[in-house]
Amino acid sequence: MDVANVLHMNAANREFSYAKNSLIQKSTILKAKKFLEDTIKDYGCHGFPDCFKVADLGCSSGPNALLFVTNIVDIVNGLCHQKDLKAPDEFQVFLNDLPSNDFNSIFKMIQPFYSEFETVRGSGKNVQCFVCGVPGSFYERLFPRNSLHFVHSSSSLHWLSQVPDNLPDNNKGNVYIAKGSPAGVFEAYFNQFQTDFTTFLRMRSEEIVPNGRLVLSLAGRSMADTISKESSITFELLAKSLDDMLVEGLLTEEDINSFNLPVYKPSIDELNAIIKSEGSYSLDNLETIEVNCDTGDENAIVNAEDRNGKIVVKTVRAALEPLLASHFGNNLMDKLFERYAIHTTEHGKI
Repeated sequence: MDVANVLHMNAANREFSYAKNSLIQKSTILKAKKFLEDTIKDYGCHGFPDCFKVADLGCSSGPNALLFVTNIVDIVNGLCHQKDLKAPDEFQVFLNDLPSNDFNSIFKMIQPFYSEFETVRGSGKNVQCFVCGVPGSFYERLFPRNSLHFVHSSSSLHWLSQVPDNLPDNNKGNVYIAKGSPAGVFEAYFNQFQTDFTTFLRMRSEEIVPNGRLVLSLAGRSMADTISKESSITFELLAKSLDDMLVEGLLTEEDINSFNLPVYKPSIDELNAIIKSEGSYSLDNLETIEVNCDTGDENAIVNAEDRNGKIVVKTVRAALEPLLASHFGNNLMDKLFERYAIHTTEHGKI
């Protein structure tokens, strides 16, 4: 079971909402939809601009890439219909991810997406929606000053801009913070996340208009302990799987010891402290949500045969395989995740 923390902040006439990543981006987006609705309602209580400009940062390239846009359009027009407010005539949507993202696959989905919103449901009003891709790191400036009304990011901000510097040598055999890691490992990871998240907040504070909003989701933990089961087991089982391949002669110690994941799962208190320290926002609300890690659907019924780790492995593989393949080689990925599936099954439900 993964958790998601949701917060709402306001400072310097800008607001911020935070959720957290879990199994699948879609599940997180759907579960956080209530917070998205509340934030939109708060922003639009006095109406919307003629052209509502929104950005989705870390959009990826799968079917979820346009899910946020669908939600935004539905929520905005539903609110305007309910409150008898003037709805935006146009939506301008910026989809951002790293240059290596497959933007072409998103662009192929745009035309069917446009057709869905040629007429707003039940309103008879034509809605223009313009979607474009913006390649680049969200740890840098991406947009002109005061150019966005709403910023969203789901399941992305737990990824660091780089593997932390100065990781202690005696964290060998681990790929992240583990039970046997020295204190310096946690410090290195936290310092990198603090730097990155502070930078992200600062960049967005320049790009968002006064009284604009952010709704963010990222992987996190519900407790202070960085080596709690919920925050570390995924990576401990991965390290165990790599160790199996070392024993079998498929990898060397140098292969494993030179690999560390550029990811960090922050706690609520850590996020709160970073937000206050950065100073552009104030915290209004913070909540935690849970997402079932083996289905991505809290209403799904999973029988014992399906609880063998395959769904978890598929999700972890989708997230981590590019990094792992670039370091260990594509030809070893099937073998690695076969072992990961075995350890996940033995461990039980994550």
